[in-house]
Amino acid sequence: MIRYGIVGTSWITEAFIEAANQVGDYKLNAVYSRSENKAIEFAKKYNVGNIFINMEEMAKSNEIDAVYIASPNSFHAEHSKLFLRNKKHVICEKAIASNVEELKSMVAAARENGVLLMEALRTNFLPSISIIKDNLHKLGTIRRYIGNYCQYSSRYDAFKAGELPNIFNPEFSAGSLMDIGVYCIHPLVLLFGLPKDVVANGYILSSGVDGLGSLLLKYDDMEAIIIHSKITNSHLGSEIQGEKGIMIIDKIDHPQKIKIIYNDGQTEDLSVELNKHNMYYEAKEFAKLINEGKTESDINSFEQSLHVMSIMEKARKKMGVKFPADYTMEALLE
Repeated sequence: MIRYGIVGTSWITEAFIEAANQVGDYKLNAVYSRSENKAIEFAKKYNVGNIFINMEEMAKSNEIDAVYIASPNSFHAEHSKLFLRNKKHVICEKAIASNVEELKSMVAAARENGVLLMEALRTNFLPSISIIKDNLHKLGTIRRYIGNYCQYSSRYDAFKAGELPNIFNPEFSAGSLMDIGVYCIHPLVLLFGLPKDVVANGYILSSGVDGLGSLLLKYDDMEAIIIHSKITNSHLGSEIQGEKGIMIIDKIDHPQKIKIIYNDGQTEDLSVELNKHNMYYEAKEFAKLINEGKTESDINSFEQSLHVMSIMEKARKKMGVKFPADYTMEALLE
């Protein structure tokens, strides 16, 4: 049984807890929050006896073997390395870091201490992604990937009313690309690798982060288009276009309805029904790796996360987003 703690008490943490309960190899054993009242309330809800308002004490505690980190993006590196250096396995929410240099330091800490670090990006572990990958050859030579994820955020209303929610605050390495555009990029890299070039454009909010944007990614024989937004909705799906047909994907962040339309008009339904929580598969992978004594996922590998982070870093620079004061620009200038 993996005894784990949580950093962050938002809805995404509750979703992970639900998924971990479905896996069955987990025991929630510690809750951290800067607010003691919030920690007590959250721990009571899940019948957890160990409450921490000092993260270093939690990292040194013998009560946990692993931790799920869902703090704001700009804290991911600092928080993860604290636990890694105390020999705790870490599953860290996407985006796993603010930039490439931060992620490299996290990987180094994991390797130096012989513990597991994995980005909590659910899409890559879903059965539907394997179905997409296994059927790509039917499309012939792939020429274009279109990843589309646009979802109007209720917090945008608060932003327009004069508030500054975390998701639109540059101090937290926030914005549309980091929050939901990442779901379009991860499958692209998993299926096709690192692009040769990145072109990006976006609408920058008054706070300095991207409210929406688009990326054009160049490969030798194909291109990829990423469309993301936190300030508009879209009912379009995503596509992979080949010379023999196209694959239509309903929701790139958790695909279920997948269909190939061949050039002759014939269709093939590859849809899959996900009967588990959509975070179940990443939680299962994390537990499996710990139980097998492994320190890196073959799916959300260090290379995979580094490639995705490098794309987002370049795109955010080209869009002109505002970064945290401690943002490492050197990686962009190399």
